[in-house]
Amino acid sequence: VQLQASGGGLVQAGGSLRLSCAASGRTFSRYARAWFRQAPGKEREFVAAIDWSGTGTYYADSVKGRFTISRDNAKITVYLQMNSLKPEDTAVYYCAGGISPRRVVHEYDYWGQGTLVTVSS
Repeated sequence: VQLQASGGGLVQAGGSLRLSCAASGRTFSRYARAWFRQAPGKEREFVAAIDWSGTGTYYADSVKGRFTISRDNAKITVYLQMNSLKPEDTAVYYCAGGISPRRVVHEYDYWGQGTLVTVSS
């Protein structure tokens, strides 16, 4: 059972990045998926979630209107399109899998290794 996050990097403020989270080792097509992030010295926080069908999406207020979460037709790979990035978006971004698209860390049973996003001002 593995979630693999990728796509992080260094970008200037106002730029865009797309993160990907690929799943293997288990049938994740029926799982809700989410992105969380953790900045240095801070707790891990919710960013976005999507239900198993892809029709229900949920966002933190801080990213609403700038980030979009989606999943592919096989419902295995999940993406996070990040636009209009700000320096405060700098963090390690983690993908997660769980039964429901909740906003709290402990609702998710499966976690990827994280990918670093750095936004320069």
